Amino acid sequence: MNDQFQDRLEFAKQTAREAGKQAMVFFNSIGDLVIESKGAQDLVSDADRDVETFIRNEIARSFPDDGIVGEEFENVVGTSDFTWVIDPIDGTANFVTSIPQWCVIIACIYKDTIKIGAIFEPGADELFSAMQGNGAFLNDKPISVSATAGLNHGSMGVGMNGRTETRLVMNLLEELTSRGGVFFRNASGGLMLCYVAAGRLIGYAEPHMNAWDCLAGQLIIAEAGGCIEKQSVSEMIEAGGRVIAGPPSIFDELVAMADRAFN
Repeated sequence: MNDQFQDRLEFAKQTAREAGKQAMVFFNSIGDLVIESKGAQDLVSDADRDVETFIRNEIARSFPDDGIVGEEFENVVGTSDFTWVIDPIDGTANFVTSIPQWCVIIACIYKDTIKIGAIFEPGADELFSAMQGNGAFLNDKPISVSATAGLNHGSMGVGMNGRTETRLVMNLLEELTSRGGVFFRNASGGLMLCYVAAGRLIGYAEPHMNAWDCLAGQLIIAEAGGCIEKQSVSEMIEAGGRVIAGPPSIFDELVAMADRAFN
């Protein structure tokens, strides 16, 4: 079974890099893209669809019995107990406005457990990856979460979206800043989760994320020594949910703060 996980890890890393290269072709020709709005601050382009199609085709070719869940197309039900959860371009709002902070996200689930995560940021040539029980890596070098002593020692990633009330995030920002904290947002939840894993951010909070945006990043954080909230993967795939993550030193404080802010 471990060989099956290792094979899928290498596949996820290679495919994320190749998908990122293809997305960069579109990124370098922004004026030619067809862009649509799916809702407030929720955009999609033909780049998203073409890159997701590429990833789906690669999965179907290499692991034809695996299921697929993606942002832009219908789910594929598999027979192997493995399911791939993919976001071809996380940070589309950045992508379509020539801001180079966006990424390709690929996660692989076995039954109800996240086993593989790969997130590639082409603009920085950074590939974050993890396999459950084997640590987290940035370009194949080990990474770990911050050893911060408190909220006033580092920046915290904060996500928001058009699916939840703005006041929830504003509640969190008010409490965070009142404690001497600083917030960071770059319009890509996937990248901000990676930055937590690499110790660049001291934590992350968002009242609701879709599975394709967060599952890979949550695994990478956990494998980097961080903490994430316990959740049913199948329920996250079905409806999404809130995401709180950070180092052990302040995780309980982050959860308590989110409980108050997001209630």
